[in-house]
Parts: sequence; C-alpha cells; structure tokens
Amino acid sequence: MRGQSESGRSDGGPSTAIDPVAPAVAEAARKLAEASDVTLFAHINPDADALGSALALGRALRRRGCTVRVSFGKPELPPFSLRDLDGDGLVVPANEVPAAPPLLVVCDTGSLQRLGRLADRVPATIAAGGEVIVIDHHVSNTRYGTLHVVDEHAEATVMIVLRLLDELGEELDLPIARCLYAGLVTDTRSFRHASAWTHRVAGRLLEAGVDPEATTRPLLDTHPFGWLSMLSGVLGEAELETAAAQGLGLVHATVRLAQSDGLRSEDVDSVIDVVRTTSEAEVAAVLKETAPQQWSVSLRADSRVDVGHAAAACGGGGHRLASGFTAQGPAEDIIAALRKALDEAPLLD
Repeated sequence: MRGQSESGRSDGGPSTAIDPVAPAVAEAARKLAEASDVTLFAHINPDADALGSALALGRALRRRGCTVRVSFGKPELPPFSLRDLDGDGLVVPANEVPAAPPLLVVCDTGSLQRLGRLADRVPATIAAGGEVIVIDHHVSNTRYGTLHVVDEHAEATVMIVLRLLDELGEELDLPIARCLYAGLVTDTRSFRHASAWTHRVAGRLLEAGVDPEATTRPLLDTHPFGWLSMLSGVLGEAELETAAAQGLGLVHATVRLAQSDGLRSEDVDSVIDVVRTTSEAEVAAVLKETAPQQWSVSLRADSRVDVGHAAAACGGGGHRLASGFTAQGPAEDIIAALRKALDEAPLLD
C-alpha cells in the first residue's frame, strides 16, 4: 500500500484540504461540459486502463449529446478481450480521426510516441487552437497537451476518469462502471497494488452492478489452447541472471514471431505475469517480437528496482514496478542494454 501521498491522505484518496490535482480536474470538467465534439485516444496496443478510461468518459459525454469517437494508433481493432467494453460503438479506425479535432482527450499515455500514427493529431489540434487534455497516472508523463490531469498517486487512469465523471455530475451506470473496473483490476494486479481508497472505489463499481468474475475472467484468465504451446516453448528458453539488477536478479524470456503466430496480443502480453513469479529474481523482462528484430519489451519488479527508470534509459517509460520500451536489433543486444540500465537504476526502500 502507498504511504502518505501529496493528496494529504494515507489511503490514497483525494483530500478536501490539499489536493494538487483538483484544479486540473475542475478545469477539464468545465471544458468537457462545454464541448460538442470530443475525440479520445488510448495508447497503441491499448490495455484495459487506457481503453476503459476512454470508453467510460466517452459514454458519459455521448449521453450529454456530444459527438464522440475513441481511437488508438494500432492495431486496427481493440484487443479481443476488451471488445465487449465498447457497447456504444465508440471506437473508430485511426484513419477516421479528424486531422485536428477541436477537443482531444488522451488517456493513460505518457508520451506522444505512445500514440503511434495518431501522434500528429496532438500538435495539429494545438496549432488549430484546440484543446488537448492529457489524463494519466504515469510519473514519466511528458506533459505534451494544453491541460494535464496527471495524478501519479492514482493506481490507474480510470481512477482519475471517475473523478472527472463525479465532477461532471454523471451517473455511474453499469457500462461505465464495467469499463472503470476493467482498468482498475488489471492495473492493480487484481488489487494487490491498491490503496484503501482504491478498494472503496471498487466497492462503488460493484454497487453499480459490476460482476467481478464476468468482467475479470476474459481479461486475465482466458487463453486459447495454442497459448499453452507458446508458453511452454518460451518458458523453456527463459534465462535467470542472479548477478544482474545490482545483484537482485533478472529473469528474461523471448517470444519470437514464429511462437506467437495465431495468438492475440493480449495472450503474448500475459507471458510477463508468469515469468515474474520467479522467486530468485527481483526483475522480470519479456521481449516480444512484433516484426523481424523489432521488439516490445515488458518489465516488472517486485519492490526494490525502479524499472521505470530503466525503461526510460532504453527509450520507454512507465511506473517504478511496471514499465516497458520498444527496440530494434538482435535480442542479445537489447538484453545487454537492459542489464546496463538496471545496474544504473535507483533502488527503492
């Protein structure tokens, strides 16, 4: 659980006395309340927190009579496990997004690079006099918009979106609550990294009608049979380096294109949650080949090594216990660069 936060509460919730995010929440709510056309972005290869945030806010805005579209740079369609969240048909292909939306909301995206081919919409919107509201909980957020609702103490971006919905006076109906719960349960590792306040928020979502088993199982506990074969091959070639990460240990595995053929992106992404269970290593890394010698790298730490710092050194970003980056070249070279970054990363108390 987190300690005393900048919000002035030990339970992670916003304080009525000291809440540095409150002015940005109020200003964002005012702009959204006045808007008639809003475009919402999630990062490339969206997860439940990014897409759930965009869809929850998008549904609320559509109920207010606003024209709403939700999109992301890749892939063309939402991950299979997240498609049921878009009950309103808000998601549109990237090529249908206006060149310069009048009001753009970017969810759970720490930098422009994480928007992929939609990144150019941000400077275009600003140049045309529009607004870009960035809603995020990453400490590494680069503040690339015109208004930043960034709370690094929030366990998930959906927590900030819920604050916006409350500020707007919006009803927490079941479809919105499901989107928020999906982001919350995944970004907190099934509430293992969650404050008392976050558990209270989860209670609100359950009271709104969310079925936790029905919502969580497709996200975390469902894979096709072919996943077992892929996992067997990948784990059989995993390597443990006990001297790496400043002597705290690194375990790493590689998922090559041939191994992931026919599987969904979320199936490949789930490998890190198995690799990270290695008791002899503080840090886990999974290299996922997305094209020949092009990689998406996921990093996780148990408690002490700041993998957000290590990811930033490799051109990526994220949180201190969960982060990632992209890279090109032989897998061995990427692991070598990662070793160096981990040896230089801060150790946490």
